[in-house]
Amino acid sequence: MKPNFKIAIVQEGPVYLNLRASMEKMLSIIEDAGAEGTDLIVFGETWLTGYPAWLDHCSGYAIWDHEPTKAVFSRMYQNSVTVPGPEVDQLCKMAKEYGMIIVSGLNEIVRSGPGNRTIYNSMIIIDEKGNLLNHRRKLMPTYTEKLLYGLGDGSGLEAVETSLGRIGGLICWEHWMPLTRQAMHNSGEFIHIALWPRVHEMLQVASRAYAFEGRCYVIAVGQMMYGEDFPEELELPEHITNHPGGVILNGGSSIIGPDGQYLLEPQYDMDGTFYCEMDHMDKIYEESMTLDVTGHYQRLDVFDFKLRSRD
Repeated sequence: MKPNFKIAIVQEGPVYLNLRASMEKMLSIIEDAGAEGTDLIVFGETWLTGYPAWLDHCSGYAIWDHEPTKAVFSRMYQNSVTVPGPEVDQLCKMAKEYGMIIVSGLNEIVRSGPGNRTIYNSMIIIDEKGNLLNHRRKLMPTYTEKLLYGLGDGSGLEAVETSLGRIGGLICWEHWMPLTRQAMHNSGEFIHIALWPRVHEMLQVASRAYAFEGRCYVIAVGQMMYGEDFPEELELPEHITNHPGGVILNGGSSIIGPDGQYLLEPQYDMDGTFYCEMDHMDKIYEESMTLDVTGHYQRLDVFDFKLRSRD
């Protein structure tokens, strides 16, 4: 494990529901991060090709047989990613070229077989050698997300070995699922990636609590989104039409240590890539003296826990 390394958090949006343009933007951001000597770069929840924040703003989307919503779903599907697939292959190539670990959220589809009309809220981890180490789908779409996304399963619910130590991740409200957290803690994370649409106060609480509970570093990733990014098919509410450039998702990306304290304070209302130099990974072990929920603070003689994967 490297004693010192650089993390890049991407807090800006894709080209919404445009896979080709989003990939071009993503590859450009990775190139810039590579020039900065970045070891780990992280993109937010469903970065390819955009988080459906319109679900919480646009009127009429939940009406049965609503044509505009169906049109947005169709465009979202057609601009989603297959895993493996050409976009993931490109990212693997970039990861190898720059010796950089790439983590990203994405809207995922399956082109053939069962579930080939379903979109999944997914994440991938690609190591510095260009290997796709982990691919997992969000277990439970949250609230209005259930209109768009299918259910994930237990496969990939683990940390993977990289040159920076064991890296794992959860998506959004999975951080409020106690057994999901325990499964990840049991896999021995050094670095945890917390993907969010935006990291508002309660989600900062969840991210800090996760770091403290798991005695690991947490990279909480938020995004920026503006009214002008909303799908053109939908009737926008007044607060967006009056201010199309107004902020809908306001970021909040941060990095938290194993003691629950910030290494990078939350970054709100700013587009860009934020860099952080990491060292003193021994703090994971130092903080584990008082709390280790996978060892001396886990009572296997009292509790029984089992993870069921896809197999």
